[in-house]
Amino acid sequence: MKRIIPLLAAIIFVTARPAWAGEDPIYTGIFNNRAAGGYDVVSYFTDGTAEKGSKKYQTDYMGAEWRFTSEDHLNAFLAEPTKYAPQYGGYCAWAMARGYTAKGDPEQWRIVDGKLYLNYDASVKAKWEADIPGFITKADVNYPKLVDLEEN
Repeated sequence: MKRIIPLLAAIIFVTARPAWAGEDPIYTGIFNNRAAGGYDVVSYFTDGTAEKGSKKYQTDYMGAEWRFTSEDHLNAFLAEPTKYAPQYGGYCAWAMARGYTAKGDPEQWRIVDGKLYLNYDASVKAKWEADIPGFITKADVNYPKLVDLEEN
């Protein structure tokens, strides 16, 4: 047990940061530069599913690598990236509303009013779904404060 506690503390430090951290505007994880975990963000809108993208169809946007399942999806994203990119750069929408950043899980998603939102896990998503409009209002205010938007 004594060994687990420092490990958990390190995981929390890496995945959840306070407002002063100045995070990148797009969440890409620690070990790669893929936005949305490499999932095709267009597929949420066109197919209603979370699908892994391919290296064959990729682009850079806002300092991150975005992958897609097809050339059509890549072209749709290139035409309107803000339409398809997840809100809050793919960080957890519930955490953002609470004033900190945490990874967004591309398999814990929801489209609300034509915008894609990701959450940390299923239990966090359930909390977020209890007051989606309220959490969106708070997260909209917090996102510019929590990330370095000026660099991109």
